[in-house]
Amino acid sequence: MFFKYFKRILILVIIFFITANINVSAANLKDAFKSQDPNTGPSILDKTAQGSGFNTVVTADNIIGVIIQTALSLLGVIFLGIMIFGGYLWMTGRGNEERVTRAKNLIWAAIIGLIIVVSAYAISYFIISKVGEGVLQKY
Repeated sequence: MFFKYFKRILILVIIFFITANINVSAANLKDAFKSQDPNTGPSILDKTAQGSGFNTVVTADNIIGVIIQTALSLLGVIFLGIMIFGGYLWMTGRGNEERVTRAKNLIWAAIIGLIIVVSAYAISYFIISKVGEGVLQKY
């Protein structure tokens, strides 16, 4: 029984690392567009960013925003995994009340957790935006 689950987990881990490798390779494409000579000025990507109005300066606000966005994305993936696992337990319960109850509890816990996280983000975003407006309007 253990080896059956271990084999499935191993396959999922291998698939994860294969797809993660593709994403890392795509992230390194920025180096391909850099100018080779430092005297030629900004790279193609920098010119495109400036032309489209994006700020290329990295501030603490940008870094914190990326961290929050990454954490929320990770929580979404965890939620999806728990939902799939709970659904799998429910479908393979075969009428076993204990297993079906465990699956239902797992699914409800995932839903409640997601609601709490999204609500906390929405409330904090609302408060920060309103406080920011109030502070900026005074000066």
